[in-house]
Amino acid sequence: MAMHTSEVVRKKFEDAVASFCLLDDPFMTVVFQDSLACVDLVIQIILGNPNLHIEIQRAAVGAARRRARYNSSIIDAAALSAGEDYERLPETYVIFITETDVLGRELPIYHVQRTIRETQETFDDGSHIIYVNSSVMDDTPLGRLMHDFRCKRVEEMHYDVLKERAERFKDEAKGVMNMSSNPLWDEFVRAYDEEMRDKVSEKVRKEVSAEVRKEVSAEVRKEVSEKERVFSIKKIMEKFRVSAESAMEALAIPKSEWARYKAML
Repeated sequence: MAMHTSEVVRKKFEDAVASFCLLDDPFMTVVFQDSLACVDLVIQIILGNPNLHIEIQRAAVGAARRRARYNSSIIDAAALSAGEDYERLPETYVIFITETDVLGRELPIYHVQRTIRETQETFDDGSHIIYVNSSVMDDTPLGRLMHDFRCKRVEEMHYDVLKERAERFKDEAKGVMNMSSNPLWDEFVRAYDEEMRDKVSEKVRKEVSAEVRKEVSAEVRKEVSEKERVFSIKKIMEKFRVSAESAMEALAIPKSEWARYKAML
């Protein structure tokens, strides 16, 4: 029996929510907003400093180096009122938690700070940029945290504070409403639909390709055989300085096919 439209929409919604992990913007937003416990956990594990500004970014394109610089400048601009002493600028941290190793050095974490080129000393202006590579999920506090960020099944998460919060928004009606009203939700659903369509298309393409291969295999073998014969004809003609007809006769090619092979020479 076909499902009603509302049931189809609901099923798609449930499938999308089930596929969420903390690297997905809509889910991350509702899990971390109004939850100092979750934010504190991330801060304490990454640096052990409570005065951090966090951005969680899944796409590598959004974790560009100049974006980190831009984010730092926005934080600085918002930290002081007009005319305030620059010495009052707080220590600031911009953290990118990325799905892949965007800096490409196979490290779990990268700390970026300005240095004096000539002396290699740290130029301590109070700004810090950190890249966390979530693809490293080893048996360390940071590795376990990254496992939780990539985890779609809440029962497999290590940290209780994240597990309880994620479970709430995956299972409860309140969580469903929060995510569906999130401005990032529609964007995620579109991306999810495209991903599902791509998977279906790829499956169909493979099935069609398999059928096509079966159908054309005989033709391919025939084509290869013809090319081999043409090559043999040419070699005999060159080596023994004979005509194409003599070469084809030597290869026992039926006379009914001579005209076709001559056209290929």
